[in-house]
Amino acid sequence: MRAIILSAQGGPEVLEYVERPDPVPGDGEVVIDVAASGVNFIDIYHRSGAYALDLPSSIGSEGAGTVSAVGPGVEGVAVGDTVAWANVIGSYAEKAVAPADRVVPVPEGVSAEVAAAAMLQGMTAHYLTHSTHEVREGDRVLIHAGAGGMGQLLIQLAKLKGAKVYTTVSTSEKEKLAREAGADEVLRYDDFVEPLRRSIDVVYDGVGKTTFDGGLEVLRPRGLMALYGAASGPVPPVDPQILNRQGSLFLTRPTLIHHIADREELLWRASDLFGWIAAGRLRISVSHRYPLAEARRAHEDLAGRRTTGKLLLIP
Repeated sequence: MRAIILSAQGGPEVLEYVERPDPVPGDGEVVIDVAASGVNFIDIYHRSGAYALDLPSSIGSEGAGTVSAVGPGVEGVAVGDTVAWANVIGSYAEKAVAPADRVVPVPEGVSAEVAAAAMLQGMTAHYLTHSTHEVREGDRVLIHAGAGGMGQLLIQLAKLKGAKVYTTVSTSEKEKLAREAGADEVLRYDDFVEPLRRSIDVVYDGVGKTTFDGGLEVLRPRGLMALYGAASGPVPPVDPQILNRQGSLFLTRPTLIHHIADREELLWRASDLFGWIAAGRLRISVSHRYPLAEARRAHEDLAGRRTTGKLLLIP
């Protein structure tokens, strides 16, 4: 099979397109013929060295496809099933191996490509709006980067729960996409603080360094900053007294893995997502599809913020 591997961490040039032996499932594992693999910022963090990996390593944390082999002890998953997964490294490949208890069934009415595009960002949007801060009718929510794949999902889920949604974007083209996703008000990154000062219940910030300080200024007293990413770079160390001075604010740095560690929770989040997609209540925007061999270009485009919506690699 063909796959992308890392022998070193660094820029996009370290992504190697190579031939490797077909994987064989071990105890409790399944092998999947990959239909599509999602491209995410966590992959850039793995590639760059921001997140440690034992090298050489495969890469890619999300995908969907058809089960082609099952290992000993596997129950509930069979050859021929369409499944999807997230937070299992190795999806940048023609075949992936995953623990059977980490894959979820993809229902009829949801394509494998859409499932691959929905898993990591969709379940992240789910836990942010249902667990980190359970959005309620009338909440005032600020979502940064509203035109990106993650931003569009967060906007839609917040609107499903009855929130008034504000978002930030960088261009008129991206403003159009954010409004199509359902945003009530769209602002620019350099002009969101004054219109929103001390009025927002929760800020969902996946941008990080360039938006964090302004996000604290727009929160109401006892509001919540949910910092779930760092697309513009990591946030410098924070003096907790800032949270006091700004109104007894709450700050959290959540991540998906701790919100799907239990299989029941994993199935709950995935089932909700696929149900909304099948019913037409949640739209997954796939903006770019790249051949697997062009993983470097996909990383360059994502890091350069030249894209909107979801990016997929197609083996």
